[in-house]
Amino acid sequence: MHDGGWHTEAVERLGITVPIVGAPMGGGPSTPALVAAVSEAGGLGSLAGGYLSPDRLRADIAAVREATSKPFAVNLFVPTPAEPAPEEIEAALAALEPFRMELGLPARPTATGPWAEDFDAQLAAVVEERVPVTSFTFGLLPAAGAQALHDAGSLLVGTATTVEEAEAVEASGADLVCVQGSEAGAHRGTFLATGPGGSPTIGGGPAGRPGAVPSYEQALVGTLALVPQVCDAVGIPVVAAGGIMDGRGVAAVLCLGAGAAQLGTAFLRCPEAGTSAPYRQALAAATETSTAVTSALTGRAARGIENRLMRALRDVPVPPYPVMHTLTADLRRQAAQCDDPELMSLWCGQGIRLATEFPAADLVHRLADDAAAAISRLAKLAGR
Repeated sequence: MHDGGWHTEAVERLGITVPIVGAPMGGGPSTPALVAAVSEAGGLGSLAGGYLSPDRLRADIAAVREATSKPFAVNLFVPTPAEPAPEEIEAALAALEPFRMELGLPARPTATGPWAEDFDAQLAAVVEERVPVTSFTFGLLPAAGAQALHDAGSLLVGTATTVEEAEAVEASGADLVCVQGSEAGAHRGTFLATGPGGSPTIGGGPAGRPGAVPSYEQALVGTLALVPQVCDAVGIPVVAAGGIMDGRGVAAVLCLGAGAAQLGTAFLRCPEAGTSAPYRQALAAATETSTAVTSALTGRAARGIENRLMRALRDVPVPPYPVMHTLTADLRRQAAQCDDPELMSLWCGQGIRLATEFPAADLVHRLADDAAAAISRLAKLAGR
């Protein structure tokens, strides 16, 4: 078992022994048990805090700490301002109505917000809990929040999908940057839209010019292309994410210059994951061509298995994230309870065919062993 001897700057900064980070997977999969198992095995488990109330966040942090004394991360979503027009909400509810009726839900729920958890309260909870690592997605932490987390002893890891975003993460004072390739499952972390001439502009929607494609499409850069460009552009350690499923993938991103690999889809079928039964069945049947990127389900681009709900909403104008996420949340939950994967959000990456059902700790050890073996093979090929 290769669980020592990894001496990248990312590994040493994070206080882990293998270059493996378990991705934060919101909506259920990232249970405290999964987080603790990854950390206990020498990697960095990540608790998905974006959808949790401050009280639930504290409880889950306590549960992780009860199961392991090793470092772990908590992930937060930087707030996305959203002021939907009433007609936007009405159009979305009209499109969702037949599915809600099919599942036995009220046809038109009350939709007045709040659209997301109180970010300031979440942040305060993480500061108070003095978590070892805080990762953040969908933007940059406010300066005061970043300072408070640093003062509490937390390392900061920002998410980027382009070189410009990685540079912005570094400039914000983050200690590491997680680079999300286009192969990754679930929500895209894109927060800088590329404007005319390649200049970055804040925002996650269309670039604001005739014929412009949505910024997330411009930022769909593959892991193989993105990681070395970011490594050349920033001075902080890089964690690579997107399509990494086994030791070969871990070895590949280390060769590209990353100091660790972040994997999410690879852990979805682990017994410790909170992945629902219909979700697991859909994952087991999926292939590399089963996924699509859509913003229709939540108002923000995300990669998941294409299903009936995704296809039905494809051409529906939807309010932005997190509004649409909230409007579809109970529908997707009810679909899971009704064992209907066609009306759920089945987030996963393009490497899904390589997923296994190993316990999380076994998977971490296997990833490290196989990565070491792959690197050894390369050394032999080079006559070293």
